[in-house]
Amino acid sequence: MHNTKVEICGVNTASLKLLSDEEKEALLARIKKGDRVARETFINGNLRLVLSVIQRFTGRGEYIDDLFQVGCIGLMKAVDNFNTDFNVKFSTYAVPMIIGELRRHMRDNNAVRVSRSMRDTAYRALSVKERLTGELSREPRMEEIAKEMGLRKEEVVLALDAIMDPVSLYDPLYSEGGDTVYVMDQVADPVNTDENWMEELAIRDGIKALSDREKRILALRFFEGRTQMEVASEIGISQAQVSRLEKSAIEQIKRNL
Repeated sequence: MHNTKVEICGVNTASLKLLSDEEKEALLARIKKGDRVARETFINGNLRLVLSVIQRFTGRGEYIDDLFQVGCIGLMKAVDNFNTDFNVKFSTYAVPMIIGELRRHMRDNNAVRVSRSMRDTAYRALSVKERLTGELSREPRMEEIAKEMGLRKEEVVLALDAIMDPVSLYDPLYSEGGDTVYVMDQVADPVNTDENWMEELAIRDGIKALSDREKRILALRFFEGRTQMEVASEIGISQAQVSRLEKSAIEQIKRNL
């Protein structure tokens, strides 16, 4: 078998080290104490994470080397801001940080240019929003942000919309126990609830083999147009469990049909 050597920014990706959970915990403890060597070791040990994320951004006219460097910046920010006091895996925290850095890069280098003044307005609005959130202990309304900035609400909304990237329905939101929740799992459609599709399945007895919980989940999701978060709250389980049970039920129905 040939050992394929792929280099990105002069780094042989085949030789990248993969840290064990024990090594990560030990390095994070040292990083918390200001150990710069441990920080560099930890970053190098998580470069594979950057590689896995930038694959989603290939094919958009960007050089892979550039994406890798931007992803590394996101990784370093994640390392510097990660709080070990919370019971969260580093990868769960780091992936959104890396994605955010890549999106900022793609946005700033997009062929559709947003004016500097509009970007400045948007970034100032985000700063004001963060400050007001701390002061009010809740997320401020757009009117409150606009008033604080001395602008019309429409100006603030337009500026914020201008810097927003389109979100893929397949973008992951978070993972729990190996179950990933995607954007599409959060979306509810109160109008087109696929009632005809569910009736068709009922006629063919496709859902008879499901458990009561699975039937309840599908009814809430497709008949009532609930989000997975709403279903999880009503049934009393986690959203990740709802996601897993929903997908399992649909796969089972497909097999029965």
